[in-house]
Amino acid sequence: MSPRLAAANALAAVIAGKASLGSSLPPQLAHVAARDQALTRELALGTARWFPRLQGLADHLLQKPLKAADRDLQALLLVGIYQLLYTRVPAHAAIGETVAVAVSMKKAWAKGMLNAVLRRVQREGAELLAELEHDPVIRVAHPRWLQKSLKQAWPAHWETLCAANNLHPPMTLRVNRRQGNRDAYLARLQAAGMEALACPFSADGVTLAQPCDVQQLPGFADGAASVQDEAAQLAAPLLELQPGQRVLDACCAPGGKTCHILELQPELRELVALDLEPARLERVRDNLQRLGLGATLKAADGRDLEAWWDGQPFQRILLDAPCSATGVIRRHPDIKLTRQPEDIAALATLQGELLDRLWQTLAVGGILVYATCSVLPQENSQVIEAFLDRQSGARQLPIGGGFGLEQPCGRQLLPQPGGHDGFYLAKLLKLDNGTLMRDNRTSP
Repeated sequence: MSPRLAAANALAAVIAGKASLGSSLPPQLAHVAARDQALTRELALGTARWFPRLQGLADHLLQKPLKAADRDLQALLLVGIYQLLYTRVPAHAAIGETVAVAVSMKKAWAKGMLNAVLRRVQREGAELLAELEHDPVIRVAHPRWLQKSLKQAWPAHWETLCAANNLHPPMTLRVNRRQGNRDAYLARLQAAGMEALACPFSADGVTLAQPCDVQQLPGFADGAASVQDEAAQLAAPLLELQPGQRVLDACCAPGGKTCHILELQPELRELVALDLEPARLERVRDNLQRLGLGATLKAADGRDLEAWWDGQPFQRILLDAPCSATGVIRRHPDIKLTRQPEDIAALATLQGELLDRLWQTLAVGGILVYATCSVLPQENSQVIEAFLDRQSGARQLPIGGGFGLEQPCGRQLLPQPGGHDGFYLAKLLKLDNGTLMRDNRTSP
């Protein structure tokens, strides 16, 4: 299968609302020659990254919109425009090979349309985009609902936030301190000819100058390092782990924070790693095995305590709550297509329910760290604020470290070019099981 056909097929499923690229792209890659798989990924991910802009240009150039039955042609056209505007593929190849895919789709009638639109993009694309960029959706390449939400939430930051979302993400590692310190691993990378820098906020973080296959990393197979964004590495240290504690990692898959907890404190009494889907726990199990770590894995809805909790309290809880993932759009650009505005309220409700139920399992004097990879206050500071209003025995604790933006509740990190992803963190102390307090939103 040609890389353009594979990319268009994967994108068509996303445009139709039937899949994410994470589920639609791998089956297509299975039919693509190994030498073309990187190009296929680039075409699919890149087209998703710039989708609002590409679609705006296509709408301007098409004489009439394509029918719903022609989602594959819509995707193919956008793949062609993406090549012309954002890749080094020669124009003659981008146009010729994209048009030829219409035959493979059994839609040869569309060749003329594809050729005409792509030729015009070749001649006038930059000028046309400049004319269309009065629309902020096209200028920042984010769907209108999200562009407006980001502007409302971050009036001083929203355009730079969107720009960071449109960049390729860095590859960041977490050095396994059980095997050595960060300086020693930086030396191993240098000896292997791999340039890297220490992360500014995570004591275990290293960012590579150039992404690579993990098998090329020194000691990766033996657990010397793991791939994890710097922002995600900031969660586990906030737990203030001590030997002998019982710890819950809720919504734990794929297990990066699970492993970090065990690397930070190998003398825990028990770490329970909880996730809704048994299949996702396989990823957790694989990560634990590579690093030589152990945890109690349980598949259940965190809200259903009767299904998984034995009644023994936890001294520490990390809740990495399900969220919109709007802080990691640069890693999953199809979020621009798959996420819808009505999702946010539903997610905030779920996040509040998880907090309320898991709080019951936390020992008095225990700490709960709430984390999301969202940049929307509705899922972050507002969720914690509402929780503190409901739970009189909860008190938020300050978060130091110099990272992110301090919020009325918690700290918000926005995605940084070459740096960390968007992420939110809040730290809560359980003072008691419900004594009324005059003001439970400030630290003691």
